[in-house]
Amino acid sequence: MATANNTDQKLQSYELMIIFTPVLADEDFKNAQTKYTDLVTNNGGSIVATEPIGLRNLAYPIAKKTTGLYWLMEYQAPTALNHTLEVQMGRDENIIRQMITRLDKHAVAYNDRRRKGIKLEHTPKRAAEEVETEENA
Repeated sequence: MATANNTDQKLQSYELMIIFTPVLADEDFKNAQTKYTDLVTNNGGSIVATEPIGLRNLAYPIAKKTTGLYWLMEYQAPTALNHTLEVQMGRDENIIRQMITRLDKHAVAYNDRRRKGIKLEHTPKRAAEEVETEENA
């Protein structure tokens, strides 16, 4: 009877957006980011990119707060890791909201172009085709 472990699973691309409470000090904000990047890398994933967006206004008040510290992380990991992440984020008092999104190949290409500063197109299909053309050149 074969058992699947994390090394046998195909890595999927994901994007994690976390809104931390706005009262975190800079050092605490950086420590929180490190905590979740380490959680991904220690459980068979890899970090593609991280982006501390910083303090932004919320669309609506959450827990009597109107601002939050936004942080975005793009990573590749086995699907089972997302459950571990959600449990850890649920226990963290500093997190107001969080969202994990699975990225398809078009979203990965779009994010790659955005990070490189290449002019973004509104159609993900065209952006993916241009990235493939650039890679083949």
